Amino acid sequence: MSTIAFLGLGIMGSPMAVNLAKAGHAVVGWNRSPGRADALVAAGGKEAGSIAEAVRGADVVITMVPASPQVEAVAYGPDGILENARPGTLLIDHSSITPQTSVDLAKAAAEKGIRVLDAPVSGGEAGAVEGVLSIMVGGERADFDAARPVFDAVGATVVHCGPHGAGQTVKAANQLIVAVNLQALAEAVVFLEKSGVDLAAALEVLGGGLAGSTVLARKKDGILARDFAPGFKLELHHKDMGIVTDAARTVGATLPAGAVAAQLIASAVARGDGALDHSALLRGVELLSGYGREQGA
Repeated sequence: MSTIAFLGLGIMGSPMAVNLAKAGHAVVGWNRSPGRADALVAAGGKEAGSIAEAVRGADVVITMVPASPQVEAVAYGPDGILENARPGTLLIDHSSITPQTSVDLAKAAAEKGIRVLDAPVSGGEAGAVEGVLSIMVGGERADFDAARPVFDAVGATVVHCGPHGAGQTVKAANQLIVAVNLQALAEAVVFLEKSGVDLAAALEVLGGGLAGSTVLARKKDGILARDFAPGFKLELHHKDMGIVTDAARTVGATLPAGAVAAQLIASAVARGDGALDHSALLRGVELLSGYGREQGA
């Protein structure tokens, strides 16, 4: 069992830290805004008042923050990870950031004797709570092997994808697939409802056929209830689509459907839906299909 500093106790980070504590690891949590460590403490973990306090003496440091600027903020500087973690520490970044940020972090950390794995996750809040996340990992194979007890406490599908940055590249592809799936699901829902079909029955049978997907299984109940409490916020998916768009341009890949999905997500954020779950793409299709006029709005 490891001593783990877990930085970032948000929608995803908090249940991940809890699962690590339940697996027997000694977990010390830190969050930029206070008051997010209650679940971890209840599971036997501890709360730190600063990054430096959390990482001193840790075998493993885990970061789970929103984007590249936040990763850089917690990693660099006199109060950051690299200046306060001891040599030999394994830094696992579960955030979804640009591949280049991961490559740069690994290089800077190596100068301090700190090993790094980029290990973004997929599965949303439900996957984090259930400990069944998919984890795509970039970095040295030996470090990946050393991290398996940590990964196994939070994930069900854990794959070494290649060198530093490879995990983030695979995550970008994941977000591309999820975005297009969510948009297709939203369009199907509106089509079904306007056709007068029982939506619950339709989604049930679609889930058992070739149209079935994890997206449909995870999002069906929320869509039926029009409950868009965030498991993964639209504003974060908007950030991720920027990552995949830029990365695809760099390597010369063309993403026609992805470009449309990225614009629709951007539109949803611009309308003020950024804090909702990414399944709230449905609201945009409803708007385009005249739901407000039909309902007297």
